[in-house]
Amino acid sequence: MLWEQLINGITTGSIYAIVALGYTLVFGVLGIINMAHGEIFMFGAFMGVVTTSTLGLPIWLAFVIATVVTAIMGYLLERLALRPLRGKPESSHLAPLIATIGVSTFLENLADKLFGSGNHPVQNSLSEIRFSVGTVNIYLVQIVIFCISVALMIALSYWLLKTKGGKALRATAENLETASLLGVNTKRIIMITVVLASAIGGIAGILVGMAFSSVNPQMGLSIGLKGLAIIILGGMGNVKGAMAGGMILGLSETLIVALGLSGYRDAIAFIIIIVILLVRPQGIFGRKEAA
Repeated sequence: MLWEQLINGITTGSIYAIVALGYTLVFGVLGIINMAHGEIFMFGAFMGVVTTSTLGLPIWLAFVIATVVTAIMGYLLERLALRPLRGKPESSHLAPLIATIGVSTFLENLADKLFGSGNHPVQNSLSEIRFSVGTVNIYLVQIVIFCISVALMIALSYWLLKTKGGKALRATAENLETASLLGVNTKRIIMITVVLASAIGGIAGILVGMAFSSVNPQMGLSIGLKGLAIIILGGMGNVKGAMAGGMILGLSETLIVALGLSGYRDAIAFIIIIVILLVRPQGIFGRKEAA
C-alpha cells in the first residue's frame, strides 16, 4: 500500500513538475507570471479528448496535436497580449500579469463553449496495462508519465546549457538589454520561450488526461495555482527546482490522502510549502539576492 501510494505520488509530482517548467521558463526570461499557462495546459488536455475519444485516433497523435495547438496558442499569447505591452514606459509593470489573467478567463470560457462544462474522459489503452511486483501494482501509464517528465527535464537542461539557442535564452534572462547589445535577437528568444513553455504545458495536459481520465474547462486554475507554488518552492526560474518542487508537492498530496485526510489535501500541501519557504525563502534551488 505504501509503495503504491509512493508511485502515485511520483506520477502526480511528475505532472506538476512539467506544468511548473512552463511557468519557470517564462518567468526566467520575462520576469512575469503567465496566468494563462494553466488554461493552455487545459486546452492540451482537451486535444487528448478530441483526438482519442471523439475522433478515435491513437494517443501518440494526441501528443502531436496538443503540442502543435498549444504552441500556436503560445505564439498568439506573446504576439497579441505580451509584446504590445513590453517596453512601453507608460505601461504598469502589472500590465502583462493582468493581460495573462484576461487571456486565462477568455480561454476558460472558450473551452466551456466548445467542449461543455462537464468532465470528459480520455480514452487510453495504456491505463489498463499493469505489472505486479510482489504485492505492488504498477500501471504502464505511470511509467510513461515519469519517463516523459524526466526526458523533458533532461532535454530542456541540455538545450539551455549546451546549445546556442539555450545560451541566448539564458543571456536574455540574465539581462535583456545587454543580451540585445551583444547581438541576441531578444524578440525571437522571448517568442521561442513562450511557445516552448506553452507546448510543454500541452504535453502536461495530455498526461493529466491519461493519468486521471477526467478533463474539464475549470482544471486550468487548480493546476495553475499549484504550478505557481512549485516554482516558488523550487526557486523562481530554476528548471531543477521546478522538478524537485513538483515531486515534493505530488508526494505530499498523495501521502496526505493515504493518511485519510483527503479533505485537507490542498491545504496541507501548501502549508508544507510555506514551512519550507520560512526556512529557505529563496526556494530549494534559488539563490539569495545580493544585499
